[in-house]
Amino acid sequence: MDRPIDPAPPPSPSPANGRAAVQGVKQSPDAEEFGFPAPLWRAIAARRPPLPRWRSPLRGPWLTSVLGLALLAGLPIVIVTGLLSYMAYGPQLGGSIPGDVGWLRLPPFEWPTRPSWLFRLNQGLHVGLGLVLIPLVLAKLWSVIPQLFAWPPVRSISHALERVTLLLLVGSILFEIVTGVLNIQYDYAFGFSFYAAHYVGAWVFIGAFIAHVVVMLPRALRGARSRSLRAELRTPLAQTEPEEDDGSGLVAQDPAPPTMTRRGALAVVGGGMVLVGGLTLGQTLGDGVRGTAFLLPRGRTTAEADGGPNDFPVNKTFAASRIAPADVGESWRLELVGDGSQTLDLAALAALGQHTARLPLACVEGWSTVQDWTGVPLRELAALAGVPSRRRRWCARWKKGRRPRSTPGRSSTRTRCWPCR
Repeated sequence: MDRPIDPAPPPSPSPANGRAAVQGVKQSPDAEEFGFPAPLWRAIAARRPPLPRWRSPLRGPWLTSVLGLALLAGLPIVIVTGLLSYMAYGPQLGGSIPGDVGWLRLPPFEWPTRPSWLFRLNQGLHVGLGLVLIPLVLAKLWSVIPQLFAWPPVRSISHALERVTLLLLVGSILFEIVTGVLNIQYDYAFGFSFYAAHYVGAWVFIGAFIAHVVVMLPRALRGARSRSLRAELRTPLAQTEPEEDDGSGLVAQDPAPPTMTRRGALAVVGGGMVLVGGLTLGQTLGDGVRGTAFLLPRGRTTAEADGGPNDFPVNKTFAASRIAPADVGESWRLELVGDGSQTLDLAALAALGQHTARLPLACVEGWSTVQDWTGVPLRELAALAGVPSRRRRWCARWKKGRRPRSTPGRSSTRTRCWPCR
């Protein structure tokens, strides 16, 4: 049974604040401390609009700190794997999107070819963990939402800068989540380049996240130590009470009766994370558990279901890609250009030595599959183009990002090889 909260004791004189405080007399809003320019902030404070009342008795520094520290354990992994994903596409070779990122360019990094499942693991962590953390992010925002509506919104120039960094942090993480989920679902309703916006948005989030951690980590550690996790997990609903008000603005001034324990709140968040993970993991692991990825477009759709010869997910069917059958028929040519040149048709390409390897196909959107691949190794195609095997070379499908031009009645794919060093 909930018992009424004892009224707070009257304020006592505090010589440290440099102002006289009369015991038993509540300070007026005009006496609140404001930085420069104080008249502006006081004028804003005097015009308080109707604001929502946040009355949940669960909110407080302890719950917010526990959720924040859990995010601190997971978000750096999402950040690092996202940057590694960009570097894996070889920005120094023009293979990454966006290509020209100016001073946001990362140092050159050669992605290792072994083990072959490394990129699959990287993207599985980036996309899968990013989705799993969504319930935790939403719970953290719920726990601090009273601070987002605090009035007056700013009290000084330094406080205004703090609020701007908070706005950047919240806005950027929501932007990354929304655009990332839409990209996974192939829904580009935002009308701009996902890759460029997601990359720049990631750097905005990284900067705001680091600043937030530097400022708030000591407070989060104090908040997490203010209560015992084991005791909170054992507290029944009848004994669930608001936390002590530490002046952070998180504790409700007029709390409503509890309808859930903090143990229940943590269970709801954790259960949501487990559910999202269970509905996501199948697209990365593939094989027998791929069908469990109910909410992802590449989870249950297979090429075999569309009449294709292979049973693994594809981004588009042959019909949806709008490739004319004639473009991959007898008129198709492969042009190899290096120190020399060579043109091959399908028959000549099939007559070359064929090699089979079992390798993963790992996409930046998080889905993966392991299949048997048969064809001509690139090193043999490079040799046909006159590239000596002892010289290091890199190959691109087209030079400087321009697609090869094709003439009516003849379709071609041009592969150019240039030296790395």
